[in-house]
Amino acid sequence: MAAVATNRLREGEGGPLIPGVGDDGSFGIRFESIGGLGAHLAGKILAEAVVLRQGLNGAHFSSYGSEKKGTPVKSFVRICPADRELRTSSPIESPQVVAVFHEALARSIDVVAGLSATGTAIMNTRKSPEEIREALGLRSGTVMVLDALGIALEEKTRVNTAMLGAVARSCPFLEADALRETIRASFSNRYAHLVDANIRTFDRGYAEVRMTTWPAAPGDPGRAVQRAAPAFGYLVAPIGGAILDPGNSIVRDLSTSRQGFLPAFDPETCVHCGICDIVCPDLCFVWSADSEKEPAVRLMGIDYHYCKGCLKCVDACPTGSLTERREQDGWAEEHRVPLFSWLEGGSR
Repeated sequence: MAAVATNRLREGEGGPLIPGVGDDGSFGIRFESIGGLGAHLAGKILAEAVVLRQGLNGAHFSSYGSEKKGTPVKSFVRICPADRELRTSSPIESPQVVAVFHEALARSIDVVAGLSATGTAIMNTRKSPEEIREALGLRSGTVMVLDALGIALEEKTRVNTAMLGAVARSCPFLEADALRETIRASFSNRYAHLVDANIRTFDRGYAEVRMTTWPAAPGDPGRAVQRAAPAFGYLVAPIGGAILDPGNSIVRDLSTSRQGFLPAFDPETCVHCGICDIVCPDLCFVWSADSEKEPAVRLMGIDYHYCKGCLKCVDACPTGSLTERREQDGWAEEHRVPLFSWLEGGSR
């Protein structure tokens, strides 16, 4: 098994099956996600599958803050032949494959930074490969899209196993059976009732992905690598203990933390009881001020800029005026009621 897998990774049959390897001699896969979508587990499953069931060398680790859920997460997987030592443990800056678990991430960070000109970008979206290519600003390479969230909702799973299916489809040297066995082993101990559903999710992710490839122009270096420089040096470091970017800042945009759902508000049935505002952890409900015409404070709407989609308000609403809605591109912006109107007009 190891020898066969090694040869396939190096040569393939009739030409290379993968776009190439990085400077360290490994094939790099980077997952761009937010905490709660399962990117860390997906990376772990992928690395275990290639090492334990395909006889290759592999390494996996993830990068996230002290509170993972709802915040940006990166997960890295390196793969190389069994006869090559894998000694690099730094973040993958020039991946051959980037899998984006949450489309909204592309609005705040360059999710495909460092992607080679012949690399593959995989996006969880209902848009077409052409639309995603334009949104990401890619000139060449392969763009693969799938509605991983829709699959996960139907199968009552998470998007991670659907995205794993798409990754397996993008990399011919990955064996689907090895990934299925690893998924089964990973879920059997604690979540045995979810094994079959996650296998179906993986298979659907593999089968339902759509892709388009644009050839690279000669000499095209691909997407530039981004490496964040330190924010402060010893001469300009802030006073110890100062929190410069608090989570309750009025300019904090929580839209990328939504996991595909948000509350929809129906003013016709609302009784303005205020229970939604009590349970909302981010104070994103907008209320009218007292006036002679309307002496009572009334709910005007939701500022989705600050809504992370926890849906606690939907559970608490006694009249059903707040309902769960699957997020659609542009819907939140169209129905948003600004909480701080004086920040509008480019003054952020």
